Parts: sequence; structure tokens; C-alpha cells
Amino acid sequence: MTETTTDAPVEARRPGADEQADGLKSDEGRAKRRRRRRRKGPKKETDAQNGAAEARRADASSTPPQPRKPAEKPRNAGAPGVVAAIDLGTNNCRLLVAAPRKGGFRVVDAFSRIVRLGEGVSLTGRLSDAAMDRTVEALKICADKINRRGVARSRCIATQACRGAANAEEFVARVKEETGLAFDIISAEEEARLGVRGCSTLLDPTVSGALVFDIGGGSTEVSWLDMSAWGEQEAARGKAPPIVSWLSMPLGVVSLHERFGETGFGRSEYEAIVEEVSERVRAVVGVERIRAAFDAGDAHLLGTSGTVTSIAGVHLRLPAYDRSRVDGLWMRSDEAQAVCDRLSHMSYDERTQEPCIGTSRAELVNYGCAIYEGVARAYPAERLRIADRGLREGVLAGLFASARRRRGRRGGKRKSAS
Repeated sequence: MTETTTDAPVEARRPGADEQADGLKSDEGRAKRRRRRRRKGPKKETDAQNGAAEARRADASSTPPQPRKPAEKPRNAGAPGVVAAIDLGTNNCRLLVAAPRKGGFRVVDAFSRIVRLGEGVSLTGRLSDAAMDRTVEALKICADKINRRGVARSRCIATQACRGAANAEEFVARVKEETGLAFDIISAEEEARLGVRGCSTLLDPTVSGALVFDIGGGSTEVSWLDMSAWGEQEAARGKAPPIVSWLSMPLGVVSLHERFGETGFGRSEYEAIVEEVSERVRAVVGVERIRAAFDAGDAHLLGTSGTVTSIAGVHLRLPAYDRSRVDGLWMRSDEAQAVCDRLSHMSYDERTQEPCIGTSRAELVNYGCAIYEGVARAYPAERLRIADRGLREGVLAGLFASARRRRGRRGGKRKSAS
């Protein structure tokens, strides 16, 4: 049988009543299923499908996807401008964390602990295990503070105790391994320079000469400054005056205590230290202009150490040490001498009762007083300025200056590129 075709239009067939009912039921069923899916939420996906599914949902949605929370920065991520300095001396471990501000810096955090790292070095030539253990524990605290404060740059320096110890390099390597802190064992010359830089804002720019001394645990640094070549403008910019000469003496409060001990240190030994220091300081040559300024009364002394801050605290009769009243204090030479005389005639127990000395400095402060008297005898001056600052501040000044130079170089490169 042959199939026939026609060009006549075919009338569209309308569904019957039963088919209409079935279509309505089908539409209602689909709508119900959609509502159930909306109530149940999106279909769960396997781990492998999560990424693609999330992308599809983001593309289909009319609301832009929310940005992901950025990954948390590590604890030691560099915070702009925040720097840290650690000064590890024979007796103390000191940390200072600071941020720059106009005309100086703002202290963010600080730490100080008596660790006696140089204990016994003058006798054995080595850092003892107990001293190293104490110091490492203190440095772990410093490292934690540096990390928590988001320090961008830091510098850690070690002075006389490490300079004079045969096992200093081993100790520095241990510190690096256990704390992550890298130490520079600096020379006595750099120590003197950093000390001057750290307290230069306390120098009187109107005089012709100054002598800066830092009485440490294992050594004492003395610097002769030509103030005539340094004016108020240089002082305002934080520039240190030129150092004409410097001296480092292996005489500190800890090393002298090990030489004499508490029982073997009487008035005759005290006077012997004063004279030894005085002779060493007077023997420095090439400082005739500074000597002439002192002879003319156109110069002053500046002391930076625990000894001179203790002298100031006792002089002021402070009920507790107050840095804001001590740092920058001007004292007359006779006032400082009166405190030294008073302390030298006290017993150990009496010195511990002084609020600004206590047990931590009671056995050492008289050695520092003897060193101060030796410096003052060699270069008498009417005025002594007290500085509760020094190496740490000098290191910070260097870090800030380095950051300014880097910013200047980057700015110059951008200008040349444009």
C-alpha cells in the first residue's frame, strides 16, 4: 500500500479533557518538587565537585560573590617603620622596639633583665653554661616580643662579654638556633660611637667640648667630642657631634667586682680604682682642644649607665626609680660626688634599702662610682648630665636613618623613570 501525502495544512490537535488534567498534575508535581528542593537547600556535592559547583552558583547568582578572607599574616610580618634593637652587655640584656615619629621615635615595647652574661669571663676567658642559659631564656622573651610587634627590621649587638670570651661564636650560634636572633659582636670603637649617637640629643650644643662615658659591666667607653663643630641645627637633625678620640678600658662593674669581691673592697681599693681610671683617661692624646674647653669651663660630662642613673635617683631621693625624672637631669659635680661619698660609706644591706639601687645593683654600684670619680678627676666639669639611654637608641637611630636612605633612593628612581 502506497502512502499518500497532501499539501493541505494539518490542523493542530487540541488535547482532550483527560490529557489537560494529566498536564496540570504534571506541572503541579514539578512545582512541588522545586519547592521541596528549595526547602532542602542545594544538593550536596563531593569534594571533587565543590570548586566547579561554587563557580556555577557564582555565575548564576545576581549577587556578586563575597571575597574570601585574606590569609592571616605571619606573626613576624613587617609592620611599616617598626624596628627593634637589642643590647646584650656583660650584665644586662635590653630590648627596645620603636616606631618613627617627627623629631624622634615612639617606644612600642621594651624589656630589660640582668643576666650576668659576663660572669667569670675576666677570670676564665669563657662564658659559663649557667650565664648562657640565663641569657638565652631572656632572649627568647625578646624574640617573642619582636615577633608579636611585627618588627620590620632589627639589629642585635653584643659587647664586652662576647668580645672577651673564647666561646662567644658558639654562644651566638646557639642563640640563632634557639631564638632566631642574629647577633653582631661589635668592636669597642663601634660601641663608643653608638653610645654617643644614642644620647646626642642630651648634649649641650652651646659648649665647645664634652666627654661622654658609658660605665658597663665589663668595660668603660669614653669619647671626646668637639662641640664647636656641631651646632643646634645639627642637634635638631639628630646628627651626632664629631668624636675626636675614644678610649675603651677593660674596667666595668662586674669585672672589678670579680677582681676585688665584696669583702676585699675597702676605701683603699676604691681609691686605687679612681686613680687607675684617672690615669688612663688623662693619657689619651690628640684631645688638646677638648682639654682646653674643660679648663675654660666651656664643656660638660655626660654619663650613660646604670651607675649614673642610680646616682641621680639617690640624689633626687626618689621613692621608686622614675626614668622621666632621671633621663636628661643636670647635676652639679659636687652633688654627684656627695652621692658617691654617701654610697661608699654604706654597708651592702644599707645600699639594698635605697629604692633606686636595691639588691640587683647593691654589690656593683660602688665600683661604678669609683669609675665615675676617676673620669671626673681627669676632666673636672661643673656639670654632669644623666642619660638613661645609650646603645639601643644609637642602634635605632641607625636603623631609622637607613630606612630614610632607602626611601630616598626609591623616590629618586621613580622620578628618573617618569
